[in-house]
Amino acid sequence: MHTLKERFVVDHSGKRLGVYLGMTDYKRLLAQAEMAESIAAYDTAKKSGDAVIPFAQAVAELRKNKRK
Repeated sequence: MHTLKERFVVDHSGKRLGVYLGMTDYKRLLAQAEMAESIAAYDTAKKSGDAVIPFAQAVAELRKNKRK
């Protein structure tokens, strides 16, 4: 696992107000968050019990509904 190199933004009394991350760390965290979101959406879909349809069909239906 990669160790983050965070730096803190502090107020005049030293209270931490935020975190500064380098772009590499930020992009890695963003990618991990997106992956976690995809996994959660997949898990929700599996638990729903809805019928499974091919991806191409789903896209076609979304495009059709968008035009309405």
